[in-house]
Amino acid sequence: MRLGIIGLPQSGKATVFEALTRSVAADGNRQESRIGTITVPDRRVDVLSEMYNPRKTIFARVEYFLPGKGDHGAGAQKDQSIWTQVRDCDALIHTVRNFSGYGLDDPDPKADVTAIDQELIISDLVVVEKRLERLALDARRGKKPDPEEMDLLDRCKKALDQEIPLRRFADIVAAKVLRGFAFLSAKPMLILLNNDDEDDALPDAERLPEEETCLVIRAKLEQELAQMSDEEADEFLAEFNISASATDRVIQHSYELMGLISFFTVGEDEVRAWTIPRETAAVDAAEVIHSDIKKGFIRAEVLAYDDLMDAGTYAEARKKGTVRLEGKTYTVQDGDIINFRFNV
Repeated sequence: MRLGIIGLPQSGKATVFEALTRSVAADGNRQESRIGTITVPDRRVDVLSEMYNPRKTIFARVEYFLPGKGDHGAGAQKDQSIWTQVRDCDALIHTVRNFSGYGLDDPDPKADVTAIDQELIISDLVVVEKRLERLALDARRGKKPDPEEMDLLDRCKKALDQEIPLRRFADIVAAKVLRGFAFLSAKPMLILLNNDDEDDALPDAERLPEEETCLVIRAKLEQELAQMSDEEADEFLAEFNISASATDRVIQHSYELMGLISFFTVGEDEVRAWTIPRETAAVDAAEVIHSDIKKGFIRAEVLAYDDLMDAGTYAEARKKGTVRLEGKTYTVQDGDIINFRFNV
């Protein structure tokens, strides 16, 4: 999962990136693109690793991307390279200033979200109009366009002309025929409200964008926290009334926003967490591990994590009848422990 961090100038994007990735860049590198990869905290993986004592324990991973070469907003639509950099991201984290400072206007989160959305919409509109022009040219040359693509692009243009981001339309987001366009305004978006150090509250509802997932972060505090030892971090969390680190909270909300879940594979060699979309069929979950497992899929041996905890051991869970054999169409649930049976 790759998350792109965007926002207007002085919103604290770099500080948020450093808080989430526990990295610090030299001042001279702050204008360059930056990538940070972290493990997804999951207590279930820890427990399974203690139970199986494998040679390797592999957590799911999240990649944060901070595009470089200047700021977004304030005319950045003239430099489409900024948006090109985040087109391959799975979702966007929009950092919004909600703190005061010398020389800064009063924070206006709703206006800032609207400003960035307008840039995303303009960028997508350029892509849609170019594609429609190409399809019209092909039609004049006798090449019949795909009616589904034409219909969806027409709907996209109408929505974008009305300044509505495409993420508002679930069927457009899910349409396979449009995936190659990687529309920016169609990507899931998490709004991170960057507050003052002493402020851990969401702004009043009228100052927040409607229909968006909003989360408060005190980025400067979290940046300091990210550089501390575990013991120092625990004291820091208690002192500033932070229930969980920014990394944990952002990952949790990102998973929920994108409809992602985790399943596990276990054994003496390896305990591993795998990330898949909710409602994924067993045969497609198998492909996440290896394409050969999908090709030769026979059955999935499934045990829910909670059932394993209740039983104490895999053998005892089998005796209780909570280990099940499922077919290709079984919908994988969050926390499933799966052993895929296959033959190639």
